[in-house]
Amino acid sequence: MKGNELTGAEALVRMLDAYEVRHVFGLCGDTSLPFYDAMRNMKHGMNHVLTRDERTAAYMADGYSRVTGKPGVCEGPSGGGATYILPGLIEANESSSAVLGITSDISVSSYGRYPLTEVDQQSLMRPLTKWNTVIARGDHIPRMMRQAFRTMTTGRPGAAHLGIPYDIMKETVDPDDIWADRSHCSYPAWPAAPDPSAVERALKHVLSARQPVFICGGGVVIANAMAELDRLATRLDIPVITSISGQGSLSDFHPNCLGVVGSNGGTDETWELVQTCDLIVFLGCRAGSTTTSRWEAPDRTKRIVQIDCDPDAIGANYRVDAAIAADLRLALEAMNSALDFSETPLPEFGGAERVRSLRKRKFTYLDRASECDGSEIHPGKVVSTLQSCLDDDPIIVSDPGTSCPFLSAFYRQKSAGRRFITNRAHGALGYALGAAVGAWFGCPERRVVAVMGDGSFGFTCGELETVVRYQAPVKIIVLSNSSFGWIKASQHDEYGARYHNVDFVAVDHAAIAADYGVRSWRADSPRLLNSVIGDALAHEGPALVDIICKPLERANAPVRRWMG
Repeated sequence: MKGNELTGAEALVRMLDAYEVRHVFGLCGDTSLPFYDAMRNMKHGMNHVLTRDERTAAYMADGYSRVTGKPGVCEGPSGGGATYILPGLIEANESSSAVLGITSDISVSSYGRYPLTEVDQQSLMRPLTKWNTVIARGDHIPRMMRQAFRTMTTGRPGAAHLGIPYDIMKETVDPDDIWADRSHCSYPAWPAAPDPSAVERALKHVLSARQPVFICGGGVVIANAMAELDRLATRLDIPVITSISGQGSLSDFHPNCLGVVGSNGGTDETWELVQTCDLIVFLGCRAGSTTTSRWEAPDRTKRIVQIDCDPDAIGANYRVDAAIAADLRLALEAMNSALDFSETPLPEFGGAERVRSLRKRKFTYLDRASECDGSEIHPGKVVSTLQSCLDDDPIIVSDPGTSCPFLSAFYRQKSAGRRFITNRAHGALGYALGAAVGAWFGCPERRVVAVMGDGSFGFTCGELETVVRYQAPVKIIVLSNSSFGWIKASQHDEYGARYHNVDFVAVDHAAIAADYGVRSWRADSPRLLNSVIGDALAHEGPALVDIICKPLERANAPVRRWMG
């Protein structure tokens, strides 16, 4: 190798640094040795975060990406490492989160010779990522890195995968090819402006409606379109409801925002807005099964306008009367600009008044549902206690089980933006802790709270060591009911309480966390709830509260449809 040449592993480090990557989440393996050696010996601005599981490394990269708007990066070795990293990549991809998964691989010279950990990584990753390749030559590394960042951050954001064989990391790379397009250091990059005629058609439908409603998906927050949405919803006084991923499109205290709609975390009040409207505007929302309670509503009598950066999402589930395929922020900005120059008086649809009366009903339900009977703690009471103890606007990360419907329905974030994260695309248990740690690395000045069931805790408790090693001040709430609660509640709903193989032995999660070095509390009585949550939130370092909760199947959860 000539004096000024780089190895493939060194080129990889240089390219990550050029794209302003500051944290790489990963787990060591023998095929990754050249990369780790390059990370150790070279000067760069990156911190490698060692995890205990490749799956969690990907969840950390996802959480980091969602709160920063920058691509998250995770890495792992060949074989089992490549397969373990998959759950995080597919979740990120389907949640429109820009995450790059880098996996080392066996040497090209070993292909087809039955070496240890051989797997066809390119075929494995192809259906699960937006873009994917296994690099065939060292001098391809810079170009493939540019392709990965360009694809992750443009259009609908998503996940990318780079496989790099062991011997390729030792080949030479010309340092003159080390450069990055800095416009792809964050997303959405290169946002597409709307067709003016499409904006005109969409506005015509909105202004001619009697009772329109906005349903916002995660695309609003990803596009940073919250201010333009606020302006449009306020000036026309249109009620706003969201998908779970769309939480944060407006503050939950905004006069026009009623919260989450659909089968998980939706309430009768948000569903009423869907049933009584005559026009729905889907904003960055794919109108999937959860938001529509398996397409139960809207019916065909309602007109539909759909705005999305992904043309494939438009009209996928409903016939649309008007569509805008564009960046959400630019589309809403164009609609507001058109209204600025309108020569006719703008209608006011009375959305804030409707939301005010429906919101009162909604939280009356919470007060009734979360009343603690006897010694049982209701999950809704945990949410209301968290709300009363948090005087700031933290990042809350939830697993998709017991905690998700209650947090989605009743936790109210004070400001717009990505304050609530859950893995709604594929719903794998064990997500919350890793994503919360990644969110803390992305926003260390913010308080981060991870909420999970005890089923999820079993998937991820090994990462408590990671939390302690980095002294990540994440607050962990475990809702314990000694079962896989969502499945047990589904069996209760579907089969009349015929349960099979969903219960497990009760575990003292506070004791486990304490053995890892996490300050821990346990609450098994309603009278303890406020004090233990308050103490945990006040603790400066990592903390965990194990809360013995009323089982989900008896908790009257805000769930319209458990299965299907």
